[in-house]
Amino acid sequence: MKKSIEFKIKPDWDEIEKVRNESAEFLQSHELSDDTIHSLSMIISELIENGIKYGNFKVVANKVAVVINIDHNTVTIEVFNPVDESAFSHLSRLDRTIQWIRGYQDPFEAYVERIKEVSKKPLQDTESGIGLVRIAYEGKALLDFFVNDNNMLNVSVVSNLEGNDRK
Repeated sequence: MKKSIEFKIKPDWDEIEKVRNESAEFLQSHELSDDTIHSLSMIISELIENGIKYGNFKVVANKVAVVINIDHNTVTIEVFNPVDESAFSHLSRLDRTIQWIRGYQDPFEAYVERIKEVSKKPLQDTESGIGLVRIAYEGKALLDFFVNDNNMLNVSVVSNLEGNDRK
């Protein structure tokens, strides 16, 4: 059975749902539970949204790449998108957010804290910053990132599979 799948998509919001559906079919073929598929699909969607939102798509050929690998005990999701120097503030915020999440014993605590912060923001503020915290908590996942020599941002998520994550 195929252990990985890869997508290369143009930076178009309509592409997210297509990848989400095809990813769900792939995950289902590995007999993961519906709840696990739902969580992993949410992770995939959130990461693609961020890739489109913060990526450098001035060059029409630039794409977002998604790679999903499944082994016996883990699912790894990687999303790649091109970045340039204008992304430095985003990358700094990404690093701070991931480190902040890791500072909690339980991602649920970080999730609750972020919800409290968001509830205090004005309605006009569209940046909730809740996506990565949601990934860590709901997806039971560890987040990391790096920028390679070709200015591609790789955001990766590793989710450990437990007994109840399979059908």
